[in-house]
Amino acid sequence: MSHDHVDRRLAAILAADVVGYSRMMATDETATLAALKLHRQCVFDPTVASHNGRLVKLMGDGSLVRFDSVVDAVNCALALQNRAGNVDAPPPEIVLRIGINLGDVTFDGGDIYGDGVNVAARLEPLAEPGGICIAAIVKESIVGRVNALFEDGGGVRLKNIDRPIHIWKWRPPRSTAAKSVVPLKTGDSMRPSLAVLPFQNISSDVDQEYFADGVVEDIITALSRFRSFAVIARNSSFIYKGQAIDIRQVAQELGVRYVLEGSIRRAGSRLRITAQLVEGATGAHLWAEHYDGSTEDVFDFQDRITECVVAIVEPQIKIAEIALSRRERPESIEAYDFYLQTMLYFYSDTPERNHDGLTLINKAIALEPNNATYLATAVGLLMQRGTLGWKLAGVEDQRAVCENYIERALVHGHGDATVAGICGNTLIQYLKEYDRGFELVRQAVAFNPNNLDVVNFAGVANLHCGSLDEAVTYFLRAERLSPNSLGAHWNLTGLAHVEMVRGNYEEALALARKSMAVNAYYGPCFWMMIAANAKLGRMEEARQHLAGLLAFSPGVTVARLRAGQPAKIPERMEPILDGLRLAGMPEE
Repeated sequence: MSHDHVDRRLAAILAADVVGYSRMMATDETATLAALKLHRQCVFDPTVASHNGRLVKLMGDGSLVRFDSVVDAVNCALALQNRAGNVDAPPPEIVLRIGINLGDVTFDGGDIYGDGVNVAARLEPLAEPGGICIAAIVKESIVGRVNALFEDGGGVRLKNIDRPIHIWKWRPPRSTAAKSVVPLKTGDSMRPSLAVLPFQNISSDVDQEYFADGVVEDIITALSRFRSFAVIARNSSFIYKGQAIDIRQVAQELGVRYVLEGSIRRAGSRLRITAQLVEGATGAHLWAEHYDGSTEDVFDFQDRITECVVAIVEPQIKIAEIALSRRERPESIEAYDFYLQTMLYFYSDTPERNHDGLTLINKAIALEPNNATYLATAVGLLMQRGTLGWKLAGVEDQRAVCENYIERALVHGHGDATVAGICGNTLIQYLKEYDRGFELVRQAVAFNPNNLDVVNFAGVANLHCGSLDEAVTYFLRAERLSPNSLGAHWNLTGLAHVEMVRGNYEEALALARKSMAVNAYYGPCFWMMIAANAKLGRMEEARQHLAGLLAFSPGVTVARLRAGQPAKIPERMEPILDGLRLAGMPEE
């Protein structure tokens, strides 16, 4: 019997990452890429080579290097960090964080795998900006052989590593760490920005501090998927760890509009995490919540906290930004302000408010014709008009305008979950391109599974083109993510629609009432109220709601609604249309 040979060796693995890379790219992509290239040519590659290291791979702003000698690996890391700031280069300055582990590694072609690699990658985020984090096995191997002071970081639990790892840290001079904190450019025309501070450990168990750090790291990663605001990198905000701080001062130093902070407390086997969103300029609390769990399912608990916080923070920032736009109306309104004002109308379903929203967002597009967010916002408003049968004054071919905006938005907004979700949903509901629309919505969920609007879009896509069970799953997830925020009427009406298709008219009616309590001017909610009452024989109630619908959407007919709604699976709309007909809505 023969076996394929597996090449395993003991190796020292160095994992390096650029501090604040995403923020720097958002601020000035061209300058950041040029600075990264210069740093690699003048600093990183020569230093690695001079210490006998072998570059395994580059991963965007990250690097993986292996060494046959652990002493060479640590000396290389120290040389890299001590050279920070000594290269004559234009801004932005490249600052690294480095993690080093010694372990068994599997070699496969030019790549390496194994526990030794995974631990090194997990240690790197624990280093300070300009600093180094090493495993205890590395520390033991360099005693008396490396001239550097490493501080005991205690035992930590790393995500997806089945055992605690004892760590040691080399801290850079304070001036080096401070250089990594470059405030974002802010202003009325810029998207909002957020810093997530390290959560405070207020229990006596030091291990919980690393759990809290893991929660914050996951929250930052998940929030970074949202394109509607910028998120300060973890290592920039973590320089405040363990300090008594004034939120307003932190916001000013980091150049952010919002700050997310929190704490962790352990009592026996129970854990409680609190989180609060604060407006940086005033220190006012915009939202606060606590989460309870057990130390027995600590990683599931961590994932649940991340999901809940992320899903709520984005809508809260959106609400705060809309309110800010209403309070502060500058004399010269720029594109972003037009966009914020448009959002006042995005969730209101009347022809007049829809028209006002389109007028505002088209002004933003005129100023920034390639902005995918603005284009997608216009697409959503045009879809609303198309599906509800409202004609846009002065526009001969409303569909052609919508199609043009979709294609431009997708070209300039690749990877943006909201853009993909709105465009996919519009292709399904308005333009009847079902397969392409469904695929775009699927991609949107993959881009950002915590985006409330995207989850709702996935529910609608399955309602009209896929599985009713999947539609319910997405609508219930949307309800769980943010039950009382803007847009909650979408998932509630979607659930009512599913129950109408299944013939559960009482359940549909109850859900439609909840939807109406959130948004009293949502046309599809009226359809459910009318149709469910009619199917139950409650004709007086059905006709009252029909009159309410006609009051803000005059001229609506069964034929118009049928023409405006998806028809890939016709039986998904027929119970609603039949109920509307029973209540007395005109056929033509």
